[in-house]
Amino acid sequence: MSKHKMLSARAIAAEVSAGRLSAKDALKLGNEAIAKYESKLHIFASRPKKLSPSKGPLAGVAVGVKDIFDTANLPTGYNSKIYEKHKPAANASLVTMLENAGATIAGKTVTTEFAWFSPGKTRNPHNPAHTPGGSSSGSAAGVAAGFFPAAIGSQTGGSVIRPAAFCGVAGYKPSFRLFPTVGMKTFSWSLDTAGFFAASVADVAFVAGECSGRDLAVNERSKTPPRFGLYKSAIDDMMDPDMAQALGHIVKRARAWGASVQTVREPKLLTNARLAHAPLQDFEACLALADEYTRHKDKLSKPLRDHLKASQSITPEQYDAARRTANKARKACQKLFEKCDVLVLPSAPGAAPKGLKSTGNSVFNRLWTLMGLPCVNVPGLTNEDGLPLGIQVIAPFGQDKRALQAAHWLEEMIRKDQS
Repeated sequence: MSKHKMLSARAIAAEVSAGRLSAKDALKLGNEAIAKYESKLHIFASRPKKLSPSKGPLAGVAVGVKDIFDTANLPTGYNSKIYEKHKPAANASLVTMLENAGATIAGKTVTTEFAWFSPGKTRNPHNPAHTPGGSSSGSAAGVAAGFFPAAIGSQTGGSVIRPAAFCGVAGYKPSFRLFPTVGMKTFSWSLDTAGFFAASVADVAFVAGECSGRDLAVNERSKTPPRFGLYKSAIDDMMDPDMAQALGHIVKRARAWGASVQTVREPKLLTNARLAHAPLQDFEACLALADEYTRHKDKLSKPLRDHLKASQSITPEQYDAARRTANKARKACQKLFEKCDVLVLPSAPGAAPKGLKSTGNSVFNRLWTLMGLPCVNVPGLTNEDGLPLGIQVIAPFGQDKRALQAAHWLEEMIRKDQS
């Protein structure tokens, strides 16, 4: 069990709205945890000198912002030597949406270099010897450590769902293009998706809904169990024993809780599409970071420099073929949900790996980022060492509320089972 106490965005907003807590005092709720653990966990890339309250449905809610989103009042460095002390002239659209809803930016959170592979300095609050995941490392770990009740990040491969799973928080990767990426550093424009972190699924749905004006909030009174599809794929053997056992346990318990669980076998089109993710992403990354590679090559980390050089061998024809494969697979995705409401599968191969040289494997996430489907990490399970294990819930394109509602139901059942 983690020694950190997470903050609830919904509870804070409700207390502020009812007048039982001032927005100013609400913004101080993470101060004790920050003072005690920031020097050990390294969540922040930068912080404002003070947090100023605002008005709106998210008044009193402090939000961590991954340091690939532009902020006018804080440096935006993308964890790159090229952009040290870089100060954008304007906020990213999603940052302004949060502020317009009353949220206050708690600070910029550590990311991997350009939200790619090379790890940042953030550590996992559950065990600092283990990775927090990436690339949204500081955002997920900051929520888990109780520094702030909510955060935003991004996913190109598995950079929302995987760190959420490793840190034991709710992570929500919306349907592609549901939230703007304007003012967010691009790595792959066909894949980059802004996402959210919070203590629970209900919290993450609340923050995403209030900042966007969309109906995403979960219905906490609904007891209707979802129809789950247990997704059987070509990579299931990559689950470690803990993850396989946890998924099997969830399926068994879901049926006992009244949910139907049907097996959904991966069609060949989607198996092929999984292989299309890399050439599509890397071709676009070469173009997105062309100037950095051309003019500032010496300031890129060696792994990224080598990766971009190798990716230059991807031809436009190979890129176009990958796009065609992805488009065919997206159409095939519709049939996955003929007999179920949502799919259920691992968020990661297992718990957060030991060591800080890697942020873990995104193999269970890349396909769904490529498909653009809404994904939610459901927290609540752990292995014998107390490290979180994440279960991923996926809904059809555009059915984000369905994904969030099903994930909330599953999270509540897990909680009741453990009480």
